[in-house]
Amino acid sequence: MTTAYPSSPEAAERRKGGVLLPTIVILAGIVIAFVIFTGFYTEFLWFDSVGKTQVFNIALFTRLIMFGIFALVMAVVSALALIIAFRTRPSFVGATPEQASLERYRIAIEPYRKWLAVAIVGILSFFAGLAGSGEYGSYLLWQNSTPFGQVDPQFGIDLSFYMFELPFIRFVLGFAFALVIFSMILITGIQYVYGGLRLQPKGDRATVAAQAQLSALIAIFLLLKAVAYYLDRFGLVTKSETLVAGFTGLKYTDVFAVLPALNIMIFVAIIVAALFIFNIFRRHWVIPTIGAGLLVLTSIVVGGLYPLVVQQFQVRPSELVREQPYIQRNIDATRTAYDIQDAKITEYAGSVSPPTVETLQASAGTLNNIRLIDPAVVSPTYNQLQQIRGYYSFNNKLDVDRYDLPQGQRGAVVAVREINLAGIPDGQRNWTNDRAVYTHGYGFVSAYDNTALSNGTPDFFAFDIPPVGELEVTQPRVYFGELSPQYSIVGAPEGSPPVELDYPDDASPTGQATNTYDGTGGVPMGSLFGKVLFATKFQDSNILLSDLVNPDSQIMWDRTPLTRVEKVAPWLTLDQDPYPVVADGRIKWIVDGYTMSNEYPYSSRVSLSDATSDSISNRVVQSGLLPRDQINYVRNSVKAVVDAYEGTVNVYAWDESDPVLQTWMKAFPDVVEPKSAIPADVMEHVRYPQDIFKVQRNIMSRYHVTDAVTFYNGTDVWIVPFDPTVSPAQVFQPPYYLTLQMPGQSETAFSLTTTFAPQRRQTLAAFMAVNSDPGDAYGTIEVLQLPSNTTIPGPQQVQNNFESDPVVSSQLNLLRRGGSEVELGNLLSLPFNGGLLYVEPVYIRAASDGYPLLRKVLAGYGANVALEDNLSTALAKVLGTNPEALPDSLPDIDLGAGGVTIDPDTGEELVTPDQPTSSDPVIALSQGIEAAQKAYADGQAALAEGDFAAYGEAQERLRLALDEIARAEDILNPQPEAVPAPPEDLPEDLPEGEGATTA
Repeated sequence: MTTAYPSSPEAAERRKGGVLLPTIVILAGIVIAFVIFTGFYTEFLWFDSVGKTQVFNIALFTRLIMFGIFALVMAVVSALALIIAFRTRPSFVGATPEQASLERYRIAIEPYRKWLAVAIVGILSFFAGLAGSGEYGSYLLWQNSTPFGQVDPQFGIDLSFYMFELPFIRFVLGFAFALVIFSMILITGIQYVYGGLRLQPKGDRATVAAQAQLSALIAIFLLLKAVAYYLDRFGLVTKSETLVAGFTGLKYTDVFAVLPALNIMIFVAIIVAALFIFNIFRRHWVIPTIGAGLLVLTSIVVGGLYPLVVQQFQVRPSELVREQPYIQRNIDATRTAYDIQDAKITEYAGSVSPPTVETLQASAGTLNNIRLIDPAVVSPTYNQLQQIRGYYSFNNKLDVDRYDLPQGQRGAVVAVREINLAGIPDGQRNWTNDRAVYTHGYGFVSAYDNTALSNGTPDFFAFDIPPVGELEVTQPRVYFGELSPQYSIVGAPEGSPPVELDYPDDASPTGQATNTYDGTGGVPMGSLFGKVLFATKFQDSNILLSDLVNPDSQIMWDRTPLTRVEKVAPWLTLDQDPYPVVADGRIKWIVDGYTMSNEYPYSSRVSLSDATSDSISNRVVQSGLLPRDQINYVRNSVKAVVDAYEGTVNVYAWDESDPVLQTWMKAFPDVVEPKSAIPADVMEHVRYPQDIFKVQRNIMSRYHVTDAVTFYNGTDVWIVPFDPTVSPAQVFQPPYYLTLQMPGQSETAFSLTTTFAPQRRQTLAAFMAVNSDPGDAYGTIEVLQLPSNTTIPGPQQVQNNFESDPVVSSQLNLLRRGGSEVELGNLLSLPFNGGLLYVEPVYIRAASDGYPLLRKVLAGYGANVALEDNLSTALAKVLGTNPEALPDSLPDIDLGAGGVTIDPDTGEELVTPDQPTSSDPVIALSQGIEAAQKAYADGQAALAEGDFAAYGEAQERLRLALDEIARAEDILNPQPEAVPAPPEDLPEDLPEGEGATTA
């Protein structure tokens, strides 16, 4: 019979803890598993909402398969290495001090030996799986390789081998090297710990089994090295060199020294591997050691010294002659890889002769469309005039487009009025407003790009809420835009009162118009499971608790156009300037996508971040399934369209002949639609994208030269000029969209333009434009190359001419007085009359919380410069002609004529005391400055001629003009008034708000 004793409290606590700990671990595991599940499942739902679940499925399952294969291979190899090494350990190791020391480790390891082995295999397998899954993009390229139909000039192999197959083969080879190296480490470690390898020289240093295992691994390593030498031959076609800047591909030394050396190294590696295989059976290290030494010696002499001797004594004495055919390969391949091989380069006179009337009329296509509204400057103006409420906003940089209007096609500066949660007053910021009320922007705003109103504001032709103007916008709501909130919850059952704010409406009893989203752009989440799912994803319990989440609710996230396109087409690198258009009454975003590679044979590389950086967009273009900065091949292969209301993403093939795009289309079927499927309303607004143009101009600066001798000498290298309108001017000038008429053409074209300057000079080297109008001419690059001895000034020199001209600089300095800020717009370069015409809008911003208004126009032609109130006068002055001679349809900016009159006898401008001045202080300041300058000049001329009556009259005009300037400055910069002291007879206990004065 046994006696039961009561358990102690400590034992009970231990039992309780023993039960709680597994429970906590299980619960923690469930929570972690649910969080992981939430991440994957919500992503699947997102892809389902845009109808592209195949992208999610293919990417996920390919990653999983790659992870499994590489992890399994690593697990099998590392486990075999551990098992073989352990089972072949010596049974008796002797009693040396070394083994006595190791015995302590063997005893310590023994209880945990199996777990340690499992941990080693598991860790190695996990990281091998991660490495494999990370290369799923390379695998898809290899699996779906599409022939280019072109072969490289050295080996005669189709370019697809280098672009699609070789990268993945190299990865697999590198993985095989890793297997051998890790196996060697594991076997060496186990054999040493268990006595199979010894450091102390008593007896044999290695057992038979250890020698055989290491010999086999070294032999495999050398065989892999032979394969690596073989592949290195093909790697020479994409090897960058310093022969000339950016040179890529084989040189003379590579062909006649490095290639033969690699062939010899392949043979030697195989011979030495055979010696180590022989050593498995004979177990004599002398011969394989000699072979390994021979391999090292051969690599030094044949692989290193021999090419150096060839380069030094055969190539260098006559480098140009030896390298000329290989330089030509580089030129041809680079021009093809960057799609500039068909660029039309024509000689341009670079003259600055005064134009005739016939020339002016023939150039009407350019002169009539000079863009005066700078999209990088006028965003604050759009916000001030069209923001309507603080919770709306426009992007910092607006976009340039064109529209067919009743009066013909007109250039436009466009923007979308988006929701801006930061503009909601602090007292109204709460979860309901942020997530369910302020859910979307409203409206599309557009202004003519070549004119302005008399007060300097843009001339809008699509504006206001509800939208009015020339464009028919039937669905103005913007649920998917560049400034959209992180996530919003929209939708409600039919008949429910709407809560989503549309816009302020004085006619509504609530003071605002509201809406209920009825589209399908979100993910349904009204069920309890949906609430839990998204509350977990966004770590927001309000989603679970709020009454605004109803059975018909949808949740929207990842809403920016770039994010949506990047997820749907992860193999693309995206242009960083998506732009809005109105097509078929709806607001849509157009996003340009690029296919890129760094493996195009013989093509020179360029840094994507450096090439696309300029004064407006200093950012790195880094996106895509295979993100890279160094590239040597690019195509604008895709145009993607994102609906601003529905969020749908349509990806259209633009360059359907691109083998890279064709390969990705095979990897991700039914994602890219044919070019013919692009809607006509969208096609009208397609334009040539900026980022690829920046890369192409970077390449064109060197590769406009097609002759190998001239290219080698480097005597005709261009540079992209710095933007002279920013300070300090150490960033590239951006390309500009302009509607212009190229020389020799009778029609205008919407084009993307840039200029080049010679190295170490500020004159102009060339002007480049690419046609951006959809049609047969789209993408045609035209380069106007000026003579090397040209005196045509480049952008920086033109800006210097503006600032150094006495009249212009004095006017600019006076405009900057009193705290007013002068903001220079884009300096536009326009081919005209055999030379270049420069136009730069000048904006004035008031001292306190002002927004830029177009007040002046700078123009330059040759050495002539002018700063005038309007474009016609500025052009007439620099072109040396009468304004009436300019094209009749030339648009203008009428900045008012208050304070200015014309003397009927002399035709001169006069300012008279009793004359009314402009009511706009900025205009009055500008007019006063001009009048003061003229009065001073007239007075000096009269004094020189001894005409004191005229001198006195000029001094009076100067006094009046200075008074006008002072009055304008007082209005623009009012002095703060002193706060009056409260009356002494106010009662001390006066309640706040009943006459209290607050300073």
